Amino acid sequence: MEKPRLKSVLESLLFVSGEPVAINRLVKICNTPKNEIEAALTEINEGCQKSDSGLFIVRKGGSLQLATNPKNSEYVVQMVSGELGGELSRSALETLSIIAYRGPVTRVQVEAIRGVNCSYVIRSLLMKGLVERKEASDIRGYLYEISFDFLKSLGISGAEDLPDWKNLSKNEKVEQLLENDGASQGLEENGDTQN
Repeated sequence: MEKPRLKSVLESLLFVSGEPVAINRLVKICNTPKNEIEAALTEINEGCQKSDSGLFIVRKGGSLQLATNPKNSEYVVQMVSGELGGELSRSALETLSIIAYRGPVTRVQVEAIRGVNCSYVIRSLLMKGLVERKEASDIRGYLYEISFDFLKSLGISGAEDLPDWKNLSKNEKVEQLLENDGASQGLEENGDTQN
């Protein structure tokens, strides 16, 4: 892949992920040697700094994440704090319902049910304290579930106290959707663990 195209692809992948992405996963997805990925990522970050972009790449160990420029923090804080204090949007309510009735679930599973990227919404729900995430040893990534604050705010002792929980938590169509998605996700994850 030519470098301009590779840089464009990497920017898109980091943006869509919304969470840290392992370099080895980028190598696999792009089918490009690690040294070329590293060089492209360096150029992307240098370009962001030179152009005073609103984004830059944060690196921790073998993972990377797209982040906002600290120079814009006062504006970002206004937007994020507005979300934290305000009512939940329709997309947040849908995502929270999926996590409440189907949890613990992965972000990919939530996205399979909703049909759209949920990274931003899940991050917002995490910041509001309505969901929690935990690492799972059998998958790469996190599992999301409702928090104690969610239960306390509704005055219930567990998810099974939600309306019609028994029927909605075991919907056959959703089970089939997650099974199909789980099979394809498992193939990707098994490939990732071999790198």
